[in-house]
Amino acid sequence: MEEIIVGSDHAGFVLKEAIKPSLFARGLTVIDAGTHDESPVDYPDIGAVVAERVVSGEFARGILICGSGVGMSIVANRYHGARAALCLDEETALLSRLHNDSNILVLAGRRTATERAWAILDVWLRTPFSGERHESRLDKIRDLEAALCRKYSIP
Repeated sequence: MEEIIVGSDHAGFVLKEAIKPSLFARGLTVIDAGTHDESPVDYPDIGAVVAERVVSGEFARGILICGSGVGMSIVANRYHGARAALCLDEETALLSRLHNDSNILVLAGRRTATERAWAILDVWLRTPFSGERHESRLDKIRDLEAALCRKYSIP
């Protein structure tokens, strides 16, 4: 059974819990990186765990949720190889997979109704990367990441 890792801060907790049954229904094993209630937590702590485990290859994909989705996107995209996409609608979810091969879906807990989140999630999970001309663009992103790491002596 395929596994997916999910995480949220306190502002995304309710939506995270609401989408988990949809993931189970798809036959996915859900690994929950937290948070486990609505007590205040710092989103970078959760975002870092999910992003690290995705870019390490432990999980093919992950889902992050915070209030606006912006903070989790910023955190996740600090990791080399993370392609976190904040998706507020199905079209963005579709394009993030087709064109960008996004491996982390970011949702906005305070801006996304449960039914909309289910629809976004469905599109994101079932859409493959189209490859083709988009692969060369991802190669450019990888080259840029490598060049920046060399420039700033980041291992």
